[in-house]
Amino acid sequence: MKRILSVWLALAGARAADLRVGYVGIDTSHAIAFTEIMNDTSARGHVSGARVVAAYKGGSPDIEKSYTRIDKFAEQLVARWNIEIVDDIPSLCAKVDAVMIESVDGRAHFEQAKQVIAAGKPFFVDKPLAATFEDALKIARAAKQAGVPWFSSSSLRFSALATSLAYADAKGYIVWGPGPLEEHHSLELSWYGVHSVELLFTWMGTGCQEVTRTYSADADVTTCTWKDGRLGTVRVNRPYSEFGGLAFRAKEVVRSAPTPDTGYAELVQAVVTFFQSGRPPVSPAETLEIFAFMEAAQRSKEAGGKPERLRDYSF
Repeated sequence: MKRILSVWLALAGARAADLRVGYVGIDTSHAIAFTEIMNDTSARGHVSGARVVAAYKGGSPDIEKSYTRIDKFAEQLVARWNIEIVDDIPSLCAKVDAVMIESVDGRAHFEQAKQVIAAGKPFFVDKPLAATFEDALKIARAAKQAGVPWFSSSSLRFSALATSLAYADAKGYIVWGPGPLEEHHSLELSWYGVHSVELLFTWMGTGCQEVTRTYSADADVTTCTWKDGRLGTVRVNRPYSEFGGLAFRAKEVVRSAPTPDTGYAELVQAVVTFFQSGRPPVSPAETLEIFAFMEAAQRSKEAGGKPERLRDYSF
């Protein structure tokens, strides 16, 4: 508690000027998009109160989407916004008030988060929080022990799609979206399917107890039962598809309208507000339940579609 208070007081002292934000990992287009939203006052959806000032490149030599893009993104950040590129995470933390872990590789997040936690900086972890259920728990436990606030989320949670289909009287939902796989992420849904899973949790809330996953080369369908009896379904399509959903209300079924909205500006606003207040908009417990959901879905697939209950995710 004392550590959380000291972090909050440090941030409060920085509010007279924009908070200084640093990136850990810039091998994702999010690093460009989020910087534009914070640093360019003329940008559509501009969010005030924070500026990206420094970045640690990171990168994964065995993931094509990392090593083929990281230098290009670094060049853009320096040329467009004069972002300082530093050599390591401790050097980054010394220059900033808060950190956004943007590395595309979920396997790297625990070791990166440990260094941010050691520096006492509040942090946001872009999807996925981790590449395994175990690493997700390790991040939550390390941050709790050190008293450092954090949260993780897909931008879809804050998108127009999410808000348009939120009904308090819904009895269940079907969600669909892209589901490409990445060979180094053994928790398969964590790579991209996590977007659709998070959308389901945005609408259903916590309380999932059991999941069943049916796998094919072109798609996965995961059905799930909540403790209050509601049913949800997540379908991820390969290689890609639009995002969408169906809400089953008491007297009608509502289908989402197609939308190009990414929710980026809304997510950045949520991150900046969190950095200012120390209060996460998504609880660590909910994020860990999402990972317990995906881990149970993985076990179900490996067991040939057998129903699997969520593991304990207390931390």
